[in-house]
Amino acid sequence: MAKDDYVPLFETRPVKGRILFRLFAASIFVGICFICIYRVRFLPEEGKVERWTWIGLFLAELWFSFYWFLTAVCRWDSVYRLPYKDRLSQRFDKELPGVDIFVCTADPLIEPPSLVINTVLSVMAYDYPPEKLSIYLSDDGGSDLTFYAMLEAATFSKQWLPFCKKFKVEPRSAEAYFRTAFEPREDPVKAREWLSVRKLYEDMKMRIETTTKLNRIPDDIRKQHKGFREWDFILIDGRDPNAVDVEGRPLPTLVYLAREKRPQFHHHFKAGAMNALIRVSSRISNGPIVLNVDCDMYSNNSESIKNSLCFFMDEEKGDEFAYVQYPQNFENLTKNELYGSSFRVINKLELPGLDANGGPCYIGSGCFHRREALCGKKYDKDCKVDWKRLHERKVKESASVLEETGKVLACCTFEQNTQWGKEMGLTYGCPAEDVITGLTIQCRGWKSIYLIPQREDFLGVSPTTLLQMLIQHKRWTEGHLQIFLSRYCSLLYGHKKIPLKLRLAYCPYNLWAANCLATLYYVAVPCLCLLKDISLFPKTSTLWVVPFAYVAFAHRVHSLGEFLWCGGTFQGWFNDQRMWMFKRTTSYFFAFFDTILNLLGFSKAAFVITAKVADDDVSKRYEQELIEFGATSPMFDILATLAMLNLFSSLGAMKKVILEADHSKVLDLFGLQILLCLLLVTINFPVYQALFFRKDNGRMPSSVTYKSIGFALLACTLAMY
Repeated sequence: MAKDDYVPLFETRPVKGRILFRLFAASIFVGICFICIYRVRFLPEEGKVERWTWIGLFLAELWFSFYWFLTAVCRWDSVYRLPYKDRLSQRFDKELPGVDIFVCTADPLIEPPSLVINTVLSVMAYDYPPEKLSIYLSDDGGSDLTFYAMLEAATFSKQWLPFCKKFKVEPRSAEAYFRTAFEPREDPVKAREWLSVRKLYEDMKMRIETTTKLNRIPDDIRKQHKGFREWDFILIDGRDPNAVDVEGRPLPTLVYLAREKRPQFHHHFKAGAMNALIRVSSRISNGPIVLNVDCDMYSNNSESIKNSLCFFMDEEKGDEFAYVQYPQNFENLTKNELYGSSFRVINKLELPGLDANGGPCYIGSGCFHRREALCGKKYDKDCKVDWKRLHERKVKESASVLEETGKVLACCTFEQNTQWGKEMGLTYGCPAEDVITGLTIQCRGWKSIYLIPQREDFLGVSPTTLLQMLIQHKRWTEGHLQIFLSRYCSLLYGHKKIPLKLRLAYCPYNLWAANCLATLYYVAVPCLCLLKDISLFPKTSTLWVVPFAYVAFAHRVHSLGEFLWCGGTFQGWFNDQRMWMFKRTTSYFFAFFDTILNLLGFSKAAFVITAKVADDDVSKRYEQELIEFGATSPMFDILATLAMLNLFSSLGAMKKVILEADHSKVLDLFGLQILLCLLLVTINFPVYQALFFRKDNGRMPSSVTYKSIGFALLACTLAMY
């Protein structure tokens, strides 16, 4: 195409309201400066306890200010991307590249096979030439149950793919579609076909779930398929002229892989599985574009591939991009997002800020990669991709030969003395291997794209219990902190390789866990000082109260406004604030100290899979938006103890106000402290319900109740002496 005729395949637009955000950020900065001046000017000169508690609170406030600065930098120049897939079709319709899709699973009990195959079916049914699609499932559990489900899915796909095209199905996960769709009554012929395919799906689902429940594959089925005895198996060979659907159209290639794992060789969890898929797929299909999704995150938009290719195939800028990252969205959120799992503000406001500064981080799922960038190639501005050459397949070996080759590539010793996990593929050595991988790719000169489409592209399953959510965030924050304390710290590793603002933009996520200390101090110490008559904030009658009030109030109002603008509710925002505090005082706390112990050699990193299913009672309480506390955990001990500590302090403060002759004097001296305690009591209201009033199985265990009361009383008693 001549340069004068060039029309971009995508557009970049600045986020609206950037000037207002900068003015707001400047006002907050001024408020923070006045708070710092107050802390220094009125530092207590007498009383050792008073002086050190004051210094501790000042240090906590300095940390919060520093962390706020990092988030403000991240969002200073946010942009949105708009792909034009119609232009893509006009220019490259016959030259579209091959796309390899990786789906990873590890445990058939935590990640049920019926859930896994719905993700597989959704990506098999993309609106894309099927002969250019190859889907790979990595089963790190090596489960016969998962392989059996894949056999069923391969058969059902012959009906499902043409059905999706004829009925313009969205989403293309059969479970998600049939859960909400209605039969087309206006056309009896279509209605019969619709009901027929739904029955085929329900019968398949029943067979899979029955087999999973019995934990046994029927002998006749086991004998029919050698794949039950193999590491890898090509279920559908897209090159085979007989691999067609019921209407005679070609089917995508479908491959099952269970890589070899032995105790004496570290398998590197999901990163190791992904690297094995990269190698195996390079011999079978070798698509220049690779999509990876978690097994619970089905495709909700059949146009996702074409949207992504608008960036990779743009003639002027496309060669700069290594990956296109989509937001993580979840389909099972309650109306008011009980556990704050929507990531609304992060998805719509924070990550677009990273995009403007060089590109978002890679978050492990819902990401389209350029294969050569994922395999370690450095960006070269003089190297241009010839898509006409790449769109043709070159593999000539038979399926059986490719299966034998795949066994070699997926064996546990293949990576020894190679660059896999270092300079090639996903990087090893950290639970947050995806973030490190994205950073190393960017440091090799590549840029990345963050795309928020009108229709959510991928929908997953969020935790349905509080403990699951806290454990999940502990793993995430632990991985991020390990990155910050390793050679992959963006501030050091990215020096002279990526822009300064992008290096800083990684830090708010890498320092999630470090927020625990300042938050715990602010939650516990002011309340205890209230019992000891130590004032830590300005008198309400002085002007020094203004910066404290403004920063606290304006910041929260701004947070609420953003949450509502992103589509949330007021109750959802309040739940998000509650979970923010719960995570900082538990998940982040344990992640912080586990990371320190890991660095000192006293513990080892582990990969914890979040359960994707819950029993009926738990699901019912989740739908009713009742927080699930029905388990014993050190995290719940901390939550309950802090809640009781704030309750006792609030009761002590109210007693002080009532019994004091001069009420106004007490309120003037301790007004902000009392308000802080009452606010914490309000946030902890569900904890008090679970401790004392709930009778269902989701209530707080009695042992936690007794311990929390005992610890809180002890702390209050010690504080008063």
